[in-house]
Amino acid sequence: MRKLVSLLASFAFGAGLMVAPVLAQDKGSVGIFDADEIVDALDFRRRKHGQNSPPCPAGTDLQFAEDDIPNQFAQIENMVTKGAKVLVVAAIDGTTLSDILAKAHESGAKVFAYDRLIRGSGNVDYYATFDNFKVGVLQANPLVAGLKERFPGVKPWNVELFGGSPDDNNAFFFYDGAMSVLKPMIDAGDIAVVSGQMGMEKVGTLRWDGAVAQARMDNLLSANYTDKKVHGVLPPL
Repeated sequence: MRKLVSLLASFAFGAGLMVAPVLAQDKGSVGIFDADEIVDALDFRRRKHGQNSPPCPAGTDLQFAEDDIPNQFAQIENMVTKGAKVLVVAAIDGTTLSDILAKAHESGAKVFAYDRLIRGSGNVDYYATFDNFKVGVLQANPLVAGLKERFPGVKPWNVELFGGSPDDNNAFFFYDGAMSVLKPMIDAGDIAVVSGQMGMEKVGTLRWDGAVAQARMDNLLSANYTDKKVHGVLPPL
């Protein structure tokens, strides 16, 4: 996070944000989606160094799109219109922003894809994310530990799989990481996926919607578990 904040601040200064105090109203801002920590860190740097001391941004504008793609598009467009020089975007759907990011690039703004990869656009300057494969591993390990602790005398353990949103690039890494732990156990007969539903095309949950996941779980139970017990669920939601 410190590296990301330093890079953001450096670009804010390099993009001409730090100008004379009498022109403060003309400074660009840093438009951010998600990430309260980034806002806090950037604002701390501004308070620490003062408005005239680089490399501090002129200001931050944090917006939440509430999983509404047109709303996020409009928010970014508004930020660009107001002169944002750095955009940190946690995209709802990384494939839908190419037009507005082209406009942002034309205005001189630097674009950071934060957490979720923005695909289908050549106007993303940086991508900051996590080790998403490792996240999947960390999701699967407690599931296996719980199965061993709660059902030590049972084999195979009946497990159903859920994945994240298919329009979120991270979800595929989460799933692959989890399956690196679970698939060998499935192949060995230690875990049984009773429904047979595996792969992101079958287990994905659009928009990470809990109601969608619940509906799918209800269907799995009624179709496959009238005379069986579910021992565990992989729920990266």
